[in-house]
Amino acid sequence: MLPTDRLVLALAQISPIVGDIDGNLARLRAARAQAAGADLMLAPELFLSGYPPEDLVLKPAFQEACRTACEALARDTADGGPAVLVGLPWVEHGALYNAVALLAGGRIEAVRFKVDLPNYGVFDEKRVFRPGPDPGPITFKGVRIGVPICEDIWGPNPVECIAETGGEILLVPNASPYERDKLAQRQAIAVARVVESGLPLIYLNSVGGQDELVFEGGSFALNADRTLGCQLPGFAEAVALTVWERTAKGWVCVEGPRETLDQGDEGDYAACVLGLRDYVERNRFPGVVLGLSGGVDSALCAVMAVDALGAARVHAVMLPYKYTSPDSLRDAAACAEALGLRYDTVPIAGPVEAVERALSEMFAGRPRDITEENIQSRARGLILMSISNKFGSMVVTTGNKSEMSVGYATLYGDMNGGFNPIKDLYKMEVFRLCEVRNRWKPHGALGPDGVVVPPEVITKPPSAELRENQKDADSLPPYPVLDAILNGLVEKEMRVSDIVALGYELDTVRRVERLLYLAEYKRRQSAPGVKVGPKNFGRDRRYPIVNRFRDPGGAARLPDPAIAPKGKVGTSERFEE
Repeated sequence: MLPTDRLVLALAQISPIVGDIDGNLARLRAARAQAAGADLMLAPELFLSGYPPEDLVLKPAFQEACRTACEALARDTADGGPAVLVGLPWVEHGALYNAVALLAGGRIEAVRFKVDLPNYGVFDEKRVFRPGPDPGPITFKGVRIGVPICEDIWGPNPVECIAETGGEILLVPNASPYERDKLAQRQAIAVARVVESGLPLIYLNSVGGQDELVFEGGSFALNADRTLGCQLPGFAEAVALTVWERTAKGWVCVEGPRETLDQGDEGDYAACVLGLRDYVERNRFPGVVLGLSGGVDSALCAVMAVDALGAARVHAVMLPYKYTSPDSLRDAAACAEALGLRYDTVPIAGPVEAVERALSEMFAGRPRDITEENIQSRARGLILMSISNKFGSMVVTTGNKSEMSVGYATLYGDMNGGFNPIKDLYKMEVFRLCEVRNRWKPHGALGPDGVVVPPEVITKPPSAELRENQKDADSLPPYPVLDAILNGLVEKEMRVSDIVALGYELDTVRRVERLLYLAEYKRRQSAPGVKVGPKNFGRDRRYPIVNRFRDPGGAARLPDPAIAPKGKVGTSERFEE
């Protein structure tokens, strides 16, 4: 067959559901119908299984179901329509691989395996997959196509192998989760591979929410001269046709969409909305319920819920007690009115006082303290969970990352819930996103335009309102200080001394570090929430609950050369005598 000089490549930036193999097959068939006229359609990494399949992929029945779906889709390609490159788990000679298969002419024409299996951050692929050999290109219509899978382009070797064995164009299926500012990092990696290989590259990313992870799409193509060939939207599905022509300098994308992307604060907000929407929809909840306190955290969660699901599926409940201020009552009602959602008031004095009476004999002679404060929070949690049980709606929990870091939250109280859209947002980021949403709304959001978080909610001092005139600042450092210290301790794993060198008081940093470690047992019992930063609690950051280490806070200590081992360390060689 003479090689073609023109290829129409369809980019199926579509959303799989983990374990929904039949549904994922149906989504691929629908995308293929949209891609009529294309020569080849590229689907995301492990699309048939969904990503990440975690230990589900170890089940033989699951592996077999994925293979059966792949064979069914292969038979579809006998109709003369687009061929398909699709990702799936693949068993070969008793080993399990992260694979991509070329389906064309009614057959599985070729299979390639992922080489570099990520095992850091949110990834754990070495637990379940075996790395494949360096992949050579696949020949399709006389064109030698390289198919490195996701992590395979984060290092040079797989692409170098493809280039050295005659590859002409790189099609890269990905399931790369959203993380703040990661788009620039992805593009830099893609540029590096293009420069090294001299080959154009299509970066196709998955889209949609899977538990804590959000895949934002944002797929793109780069020509060999590093110019942008096409750009797909973020946080939305798209099936796009791109036209490629062979020139004296190789393949060039001559036609394709050019969308703009939401990044920074707008990207974080869009990720939280998409993550919440897909968690609710894919777990088949009819809607959500949350406590609307008049504070900034619950207000932002309410707005995100309405943007994700529409006002008719969001139920807000004010749960006042004697310490709830008139301002909070006013602000919660104003927020609910701006969003147009159902808003009810359920006073908690009765259940709180009933619990206190039940414990009065046991607690006699002891002063009131945080115990009684927590009874209020747990009464609210009980009521919200009861509403959830009665109506089937999922409780949205509303604690921010600052609170989750230092344990400023009540187990079985305000931590109750099925999902937390702001779990990975620090308090100052919550304030900022409220202001962002008041002036901007993401594409596809179902909530109203304009100001939806009353300005008074943003400007008033934060308070849990569990005692008279309580303010968060009574118990915690000011949030700008707290968040900066936490960013150092959590996101950057900095020494206490290095944070102090930035201008923060040693006692304050040590106190925050102590609270961070002590709250680990609470975080293990918290609801999942959307990952937006580099170190979310859960998949990214795994610390022991029993942990007595505390950074002494002194200057960085270098190894003592007087007792250092001689020779090469960490090899099979003996130490030199």
